[in-house]
Amino acid sequence: MFKLIKWLLLLTVILGLASTAVVYGVLSLSLPALDGNGRSNAVVEPVKISRDVLGQAVINASSRNDAAYGLGYAHGQDRFFQMDLLRRNAAGELSELFGKAALGLDKKMRFHQLRKRSQIILQTLPEADKQLLKSYAQGVNEGLAQVGYSSFEYLLTGATQKPWQSEDSLLVIFSMYLDLQSATFERDQALIQIEQAYTKQMVDFLTQPSKYQAALDGTKLAPYSADIPTLPTQTQHAVKSIEANQERGSNNWAVTGVLTKTGAGMLSDDMHLSMAVPVIWYRTQLNYMQNGAPTQVTGVSLPGAPAIVVGTNNNIAWGFTNGYLDTADWIALNDESKTWQVDESIALPDGEVENYSLILSEYGPVKYINEKPYALSWAAHQPYAVNMQLLKLEQAKTVDDALAVASDVGIPVQNLMVVDSLGSAAWKNMGGIPARKAPSQLGVNADDYSALWQQNELQRPFVKNPQSGRLWTGNSRVVSAEDNARFGNGGYALGARSSQIRDRLFEKQTFAESDFYALQLDNQARFLMPWHTLLLKQLKVDKTKNQQYITALENWQQCACSTSTGYTLVKRYRDEVINILFSNMEDQLNKQQGTLKYVKRDLEPAVWQLINNKPDTWINPQFKSWDAQLHGAFNQTITKLTEQFGNKVQSWQWGKVNELVIEHPFAKQMPLLAKLLNMPTAQGFGDSYMPAVQGRSFGASQRFIAQPGHLEHAIMAIPGGQSGHPLSEFYRAGFSDYVEGKHTPLLPQELIHQIVIEPTQ
Repeated sequence: MFKLIKWLLLLTVILGLASTAVVYGVLSLSLPALDGNGRSNAVVEPVKISRDVLGQAVINASSRNDAAYGLGYAHGQDRFFQMDLLRRNAAGELSELFGKAALGLDKKMRFHQLRKRSQIILQTLPEADKQLLKSYAQGVNEGLAQVGYSSFEYLLTGATQKPWQSEDSLLVIFSMYLDLQSATFERDQALIQIEQAYTKQMVDFLTQPSKYQAALDGTKLAPYSADIPTLPTQTQHAVKSIEANQERGSNNWAVTGVLTKTGAGMLSDDMHLSMAVPVIWYRTQLNYMQNGAPTQVTGVSLPGAPAIVVGTNNNIAWGFTNGYLDTADWIALNDESKTWQVDESIALPDGEVENYSLILSEYGPVKYINEKPYALSWAAHQPYAVNMQLLKLEQAKTVDDALAVASDVGIPVQNLMVVDSLGSAAWKNMGGIPARKAPSQLGVNADDYSALWQQNELQRPFVKNPQSGRLWTGNSRVVSAEDNARFGNGGYALGARSSQIRDRLFEKQTFAESDFYALQLDNQARFLMPWHTLLLKQLKVDKTKNQQYITALENWQQCACSTSTGYTLVKRYRDEVINILFSNMEDQLNKQQGTLKYVKRDLEPAVWQLINNKPDTWINPQFKSWDAQLHGAFNQTITKLTEQFGNKVQSWQWGKVNELVIEHPFAKQMPLLAKLLNMPTAQGFGDSYMPAVQGRSFGASQRFIAQPGHLEHAIMAIPGGQSGHPLSEFYRAGFSDYVEGKHTPLLPQELIHQIVIEPTQ
């Protein structure tokens, strides 16, 4: 019997090793070749595609079109499945990959008809842009063809790889509209529902300006001065947890040459996005000739598009944060409004087709909000939404050149921060902004609809070389109080992050790259200090019962540090206070297919007014008094932490509660693949409302710092590798440096691979 068991165990081990070998063998077939030679009729002169020790793609070409081909080739080799997801998500075509489970998401996307819009816009582009997109697409397809075998994602889904088309690159840009601006019209919908269920006064109360205002000109919006609205009689039910919409945005700041030792301007940019495997950005350097002169552009590209999104040409350096101007309105339709039905066909994997019908109007697609028809007018639906004008930044020599381009670029509106080697620094909104003059966060009557929606706004405020030598943005209001009335609030961040960045910049008189990097990693919890004071005072009412929590709070380190338990208690306590105060409102909105999710970031000023004034109608029916309500919030905090992380307070350290977990989408569905596909987990560092933004799968998708003309110390750190293939040497390259806060160089290091594509004779 013993020998039999021994042989069975041995057989199990052998079978396990054999199956592992088979898996790795199959995977290895789809590894791209990074060395060699090829030919293509898409290039005029030879194109070199090199990789450095991090896998950064270095493209050398004789023209911008040939460089686009080379970049497409590299993207096709390393990131095709990611690109496929981006285009399919924007177009509402994921069901063809994932079946009926994706139908709900596809229908949500088809509402915007972005595939059709991409096809229409493509036909209107200048011939030079069409040719560039064609070159890029051919590069993608030939890079993919070189691999020879489908990647494991297609083997698992049974789907086929469809060729890349020029219009798909426009869909990838549209995918960023969906990621960065959907919350704008979702927020407007919630505010319409709040107005209808409560009052306009309630809307004003919930969206009042905060004390955290950091506009570049220092102006403040007038504070809310009306009474606290009375909340209608509440019903008793279990407290609802109000989900917070991820704060898709970013930080950037700059100083003029007066504040650097080199005399050049210096830029910092870290874009905050959801993190997955592979990471969204792709390290790239393009080298090509333009009008007889060499051009070198280094930064990050978005797989699927032929441009450097954030980077430097050594004359200027530029970066973006999400603008959050009001780029969407819900138009309340009336009996005279013309509407018509359009049928969309959604393909499924087995050849079946799901039909989806939507209603259109002259103002945009129609949705019923509280049983009333509203049409969505959104910048992404307009002809100026998407184009290739971003590429003009590659040829800019000065800040003025970049500012001149800003109004023409077709991307989701961003805060462009730009510096140059001559010492200048500037800010301006870049991207599509509707020219209509009266944005609204509530419904707009159809009779008041402006034809200016069809035009892009060309007149925009900007700031260049301020007297202080400092510029900053962090998704809160940047424009003056006067300009705010013109450009509106599309869901601005509260301003705590921007304020902290601004204040840090005024603590020093000279800056180097290391100073900017330290500011990117600043996790001081200034925003939560009032909450810390409130909770500590509350707990000290019963010191004996609460001693372990009091000790944790007194040693909280005033930061979102990995070892801080006190930070966890304060952060979670704030969440539970908000849940208790607004649970009945959330319940009411849920009955109307609404939510406070997109308004939660606005609530801080209103919450403190409620805490300080303690109006009786805002006491949740579960509690008899305000003190009981606040104590109940802490009890709820402890209950939830215990359920999630056990009853040992030490296990509630922020590094564990906010652990960084960057997953491949397939690993979420098939946990057995997690070790192979995911990035290593890392202790949480940072949070919302501070420069070092980090959630469990969210945060700085890149950290970029540069002085044009002095790139030897420039930094580009990314939380993941270049390749989407789990067996690639570049799958996790650079991740550990990112987690450890090392200064990963922007410029390519030693080149270790090279492909040369010759023109077909």
